[in-house]
Amino acid sequence: IGIEILRDRSLGILGLSQKAYIDKVLERFGMMTCSSSIVPMHKGDTLNLKQCPQNEMERNEMQKYPYASLVGSLMYAQVCTRPDISHAVGMLGRFQSNPGLAHWQAAKKVLRYLKGTRNYMLTYRKSTHPQMVGFSDSDFGGCKDSRHCTLGYVYLLGGGAISWKSQKSELIYTSTMEAEYLSLIHI
Repeated sequence: IGIEILRDRSLGILGLSQKAYIDKVLERFGMMTCSSSIVPMHKGDTLNLKQCPQNEMERNEMQKYPYASLVGSLMYAQVCTRPDISHAVGMLGRFQSNPGLAHWQAAKKVLRYLKGTRNYMLTYRKSTHPQMVGFSDSDFGGCKDSRHCTLGYVYLLGGGAISWKSQKSELIYTSTMEAEYLSLIHI
């Protein structure tokens, strides 16, 4: 499945890495020699329906880009060991049926981020008193097209992520407090 397991009994550390898989994906999409990015998506980066192809000529132009294949490859990395790209991959997945050039560029930016962080791994530390910690967040009305929120959470055990998710809400909330509170319930 492309996950390398690193274990150091003396330090009580277990690590899960997808470096080989990420290298394979970078090679497949011709990004092995690209420069790296420090984040998968900047705070101000927006993806919306206005960036989708508006006519047949633009749709035909986008046929030469393997957008769905790239997003699928990113999803596999995100699901297995890379919670740090969950939000970006979720945003990219919204445009699978009609991606535009801006969406393709955003997907390549996630690849550049993975290139710079391909040595990252989920790391779990041995503990006599393991404690689970959870975090959740939402962006109140963050989707410019529908005004829906994007909700997300991550749970940690032994210092490493054990469960994570980022998804677009099905509801429109009336306040930031409601969005934050309900992000815990609906995810």
